[in-house]
Amino acid sequence: MAHHTMKGAYARLTDRLNLHPQGAPPSDLLAAILRMLVSEREAELISLLPLRPFTVSAAARRWKMDEATAGKVLDELAGRALMVDIPGPEGPVFILPPPMAGFFEFSLMRVRDDLDQKVLSELFYQYINVEDEFIKNLIAGGTTHIGRVFVDEGALPAQPALEILDWERSSRMIADATAVGVGICYCRHKMEHVGKACDAPLDTCLSLNMVADSLVRHGHARAISKDEAMRVVEKSREKHLVQFGENVRQGVNFICNCCGCCCEALVGYKKFAMMKPVHPAPFLPESAGETLCRACGKCVKLCPVQAWSMAGGRPELNADVCLGCGVCVRGCPFGALRLSRLERGPITPLDTAERVVRMAVERGKLQNFIFDNRLQFSHRAMAALIGAVLRLPPVKKALASRQLGSTYLDRIIELSRIPERE
Repeated sequence: MAHHTMKGAYARLTDRLNLHPQGAPPSDLLAAILRMLVSEREAELISLLPLRPFTVSAAARRWKMDEATAGKVLDELAGRALMVDIPGPEGPVFILPPPMAGFFEFSLMRVRDDLDQKVLSELFYQYINVEDEFIKNLIAGGTTHIGRVFVDEGALPAQPALEILDWERSSRMIADATAVGVGICYCRHKMEHVGKACDAPLDTCLSLNMVADSLVRHGHARAISKDEAMRVVEKSREKHLVQFGENVRQGVNFICNCCGCCCEALVGYKKFAMMKPVHPAPFLPESAGETLCRACGKCVKLCPVQAWSMAGGRPELNADVCLGCGVCVRGCPFGALRLSRLERGPITPLDTAERVVRMAVERGKLQNFIFDNRLQFSHRAMAALIGAVLRLPPVKKALASRQLGSTYLDRIIELSRIPERE
């Protein structure tokens, strides 16, 4: 649906969401979702919030209200998982998460009586699974995406013959986490309400670090130990689920355990595999010996993205579609498959700040982070200038980026980690 169908505060909130690289295409369905999640007044207030992390005082200035009142509003929004709050030495720092991975998922990570979750699930299903524009918008225009696949460590050889880096292991991400929480899988919870859920377990959505801390404090996730988190992962692997986590090397904030039928990331991957909407793990299954394969087709049945098919009575892999997850290797009853490492994989950003800036550069939205105060004419003018540079053809854009210099982009990444105060 066209943007003119949305009016007033909800249209302004949609505009604010779409300043972020992970936006949400306007439609009547999105308007209905937002009306369920926030009041008109809250939509207006949220539309004024900065993209970068911010303090209560920064929000109070933008809202033209006293800090005590602004703090109560922010606490209420965080209590409904519409905001992530991070304790700091000078008071909490707030972040408005994008819809995905963010407040869409948070709304269904536990059973709630303040929302009609069946109606909300039906809206999500129509908006994301049926209309397709949300997923296409999420992956279009860039090569850096929100999530990446973790290889099933049980599919790795017992001897360290296959190189795997620490940050490629979900076990290491969990071991290094400062906090761990578990909640209901948003995707399967949504599909349950629309009558399309599979029999995979529900309590498998792991949040880590600052996101886990916020969700646990506000009751949207349950605090668990790292050992319990690893049991969730192992149970999920036994059910042939894929570990899909934030596309960063440090401070991973979520690890989902995904099925190919319900998971929005994997369903989107099957539809748009050539656009690589999910970063695969840097591995491929290969034959462990020609005589071992019995052509039972188990690998075809297990693959969550249909990378395997039967051809001439034998299983055949489409390497361009493969996730590198190792589900087929672990599930082969005859040990006929093993993993090999790809020579080159996609670049994985260091942390969330770098990932967001990379996505913004690729999608022509970097100016939204640099000049976040859109009320000032000078900021609007400079934002338009940088936006024009980022919309240049690839060769010219590369030249312009080199002229800006890596030091400049490094500074933008650093600024994106600093909460807004002024």
